[in-house]
Parts: sequence; C-alpha cells; structure tokens
Amino acid sequence: MGLTDYRKRYKLVKSGLPRLVIRKTDRYVIVQVIKPKKGGDETLLTVTSKNLSKYGWKAGFKNTPAAYLTGLLAGMLAKKKGVEKAIVDTGLHRVIKGSKIFAVVKGFIDSGVEVPVDEDMLPDEERIKGAHISEYFRMVKEREGEVKVIQFSKSDENIYSNLEDHFSQVKERILKEVEAA
Repeated sequence: MGLTDYRKRYKLVKSGLPRLVIRKTDRYVIVQVIKPKKGGDETLLTVTSKNLSKYGWKAGFKNTPAAYLTGLLAGMLAKKKGVEKAIVDTGLHRVIKGSKIFAVVKGFIDSGVEVPVDEDMLPDEERIKGAHISEYFRMVKEREGEVKVIQFSKSDENIYSNLEDHFSQVKERILKEVEAA
C-alpha cells in the first residue's frame, strides 16, 4: 500500500519508546516491537497469530482471542528482550473500542509490559475468551436444519462449542513454555 501518516509516526518515534506495531491481514494478526534508532528502526521481534499453532491453537487466526494470545506471546518475548514499556502504533487502522487491535494491546499488557492506553478501549474478558464466538457457533448449529450454513466444519465442533476452555488451555501453555524458555 505504501501509505504512512508521517505526523503520527514522527510523534511515536520522537517518544523514544519501542513501538508496539499491530497490523491485521485477511488471515492473520501481526505484532512487531520496533525500537527507534538513528539511521533506521530496529525490529526486536515479530509474532504472527500463525505462531499460536505451536502452542496448540486450533481456532481461527484472526479473531479476538487469537489477537489477545498473539499480543500475550509478543509481550512475553519482548520482556525477555528487555522491553519494559512500549507505545501503540496502529498505523492506518481505525481506533475502535474493544477491537482486535486492543485485544492485542490487552495481551501485551497482561504479559507485564507497560503500555499507555485508555482502559475503556480494551475488550471485556468474555470477548477476549471468545464467548461471543461460541455463542454464535451454537446459534448456527441450532439453525443448521433450517438453513444450510457451511461457516464451520465438522472438525470445528470440538473447538468452537467451548472456545473459552480452548483459549484458557492455550494461554496456560504459552505462559508456561515461554517462561521456561
């Protein structure tokens, strides 16, 4: 695309803090921690939601729970690299209360990295755990006889019928494995 809001970027770089860069694609959420340096920025780490499959994540890679877990994983890895505070860089994404962008930020904060953000912008705990997705899945399953819906496959049934448990298991695994590494 090649689009940049240079005024916004200048303010972020001028802060001197590492930037928590959050981008969304059609399939994944991408989180980078970038440190400003004279002569060019240094990328400290890049984590995509696809990395969650290493920790047992079997649900979609672009939903709110996946965004949170990606932020949590990125935050834990950033802490190991000495990042204690970061500032959010949303790029050209619109800032929307409770969005996936803020699910990433919530995960990053929960890892122990300080990020200045308005608490009202963060999604609630039920949304982060995927309760809204499980509820929608159950509604679709109930209507399955009435209308042909192919949004979920048969293999998705175990995951989406109780996404909250799956989320908790993967979160625990991330916390345990990254802490041990």
